[in-house]
Amino acid sequence: MINLKEIIHSFTLEKQQEFISFLEKKNKRTDTKNIQLIKLLIANELSSKEICHQLYKADNKIAFHALRKRLFQSIIDFTANTNLKEENSIDMQLIKYIISARTFLLKGQYNIGYKILEKAEIIAKEHQLFTILNEIYHTKIQYSYTISSIETDQFIIDFKENQQHLLLEEELNIAYAKIRKALQEVNHKHKIIDIKSMIESVLEAHQIKISNSLSFKSLYQLIQITNISTAQNFEYWHIESFLLEIYQLIQNHKSKDKQLFYHIEILYVIANTLFRNKKFDASIDYLELMHVHMKKNKGKYFKEYEAKYTLLLALNHNYKGNPQKAITLLEPFIDKKNIDLVSQLDIHLSLIVFYFQQNELKKAQKIGSKFYHTDKYYIEKAGIDWTIKKNIIDILLNIDLNNIDILESRLLSFKRSYYNHLKEIQQDKVITFLKLIELFYKNPEMITSKKFEEHVENSFDWIGKEKEDIFMMSFFAWLKAKMTKQDVYLATLDFMKI
Repeated sequence: MINLKEIIHSFTLEKQQEFISFLEKKNKRTDTKNIQLIKLLIANELSSKEICHQLYKADNKIAFHALRKRLFQSIIDFTANTNLKEENSIDMQLIKYIISARTFLLKGQYNIGYKILEKAEIIAKEHQLFTILNEIYHTKIQYSYTISSIETDQFIIDFKENQQHLLLEEELNIAYAKIRKALQEVNHKHKIIDIKSMIESVLEAHQIKISNSLSFKSLYQLIQITNISTAQNFEYWHIESFLLEIYQLIQNHKSKDKQLFYHIEILYVIANTLFRNKKFDASIDYLELMHVHMKKNKGKYFKEYEAKYTLLLALNHNYKGNPQKAITLLEPFIDKKNIDLVSQLDIHLSLIVFYFQQNELKKAQKIGSKFYHTDKYYIEKAGIDWTIKKNIIDILLNIDLNNIDILESRLLSFKRSYYNHLKEIQQDKVITFLKLIELFYKNPEMITSKKFEEHVENSFDWIGKEKEDIFMMSFFAWLKAKMTKQDVYLATLDFMKI
């Protein structure tokens, strides 16, 4: 059964109201219950069975099912109509041009038909719409015999050149799909693979080489693929220069002004990579550029990216030494509706860390109480890495709250669930860290001893602040603070400089 509630809650408040207005105009009868159903779904207070009784005063499953079916069709119509009014209308406009041109050509009005095709070709080239160009050239060649002055050979050359672009884009799209599928299995099914080797073999199998002849979408997909390659081992330092080189190609790309969505995505990936590499000022510079693009085209993508942008900006400020600014940026999002679940989870987890670092433990605990689902749920929704971080933060928070009675079970559960995964992805530092945590909470008096300090020093093989993962460093800074009796946040900032 289609989850109508989930669909409706994916709409912004404005979109929900627009949809209700759409239904009001569409309804021909006054007794139609679709608007009542929408309002009940938005309120999100009743189960499906209770909604059925509310609407029909009885358990009328047949009528309720029919109403749901009609409402779903209305959602499809509304979504399609909305998109046709927006940026995707370029595709639809060109399809209309092609259909009109073919109609005139069939009627023998060849000059008019070709003029329409020429106009469509110019627009399609601007937006690098190779599939639509394929149809345009196909039609041009098909009717090229009708006008003696037309050079058929040139149409054939254009057609074959476009086919190469189309084939390359399709090959990269296939490679992108394979790699994203593999990542999903890593993230959500605990499957262990060598991501880098897999990416290299997929790109080689599809004969994909990087150049400025790639479409804007293809360059975006390449950046995403490169970003994915860091997922298992947090090697953001390894991809930074490559991302910046690709962005130079993008800045000079003839299609950049036509590809706003992909441009914003690319700027976000670069800003995130710079943050993970602890280059906070540079990351903020790219975020400012991202913000400029978010406001373009009447803010078409602003709300879609507002949460991700704000979170990354807050993270930069927190680790740059402006914790209160970071907290102020995120607090309005605590109970904000109509943002995607992953962004909401990321914001809540980051706020817990910010509060925790400022010793506002009760505030951190209050946000943590929102994580009431099982780990299986969070792995499915946000991935295994996010779920591991959530559990580590929960363990540290409970130590500082002196909830020692539940720590044993939390640590045991973590070992059973994640130790094998951490070993497989070569993140033994996390296992070592948790062993030290266990040693500390069982023997708190030894934390400041020389023996424990030496034990810690001998337990880790650091790879330098440039390469070490920023979130892992935050966890180790907590332990360092305990050993030196230092403020956790100050220890974190100091740890970044070592």
